[in-house]
Amino acid sequence: MSTTNIQHTLSSFTCIEQALDHFDIDYDSRFIDEYRLPLMKKFNGYLILQKPDDWFSARRALKNAYCNIQRSRLDKHTRQACRGCTSCQRR
Repeated sequence: MSTTNIQHTLSSFTCIEQALDHFDIDYDSRFIDEYRLPLMKKFNGYLILQKPDDWFSARRALKNAYCNIQRSRLDKHTRQACRGCTSCQRR
């Protein structure tokens, strides 16, 4: 997939669930309902910082955004693992 194809694909999504399904990332619908706006902002921020050149780099940006929002919910003073973050590689 070329850069223009992946950018066209990303612009065709109307909701974040379509992007998560397209990139084969499992998600919790209650989490998405509650954190939809921060997740979309973080994902778009990652896309602005580094333009994805293929499917894998776009998926990595979405996974990083999803994981970042999940980790921000954890207590900072205890050592907890990500729970509910089905795509987290930091377990």
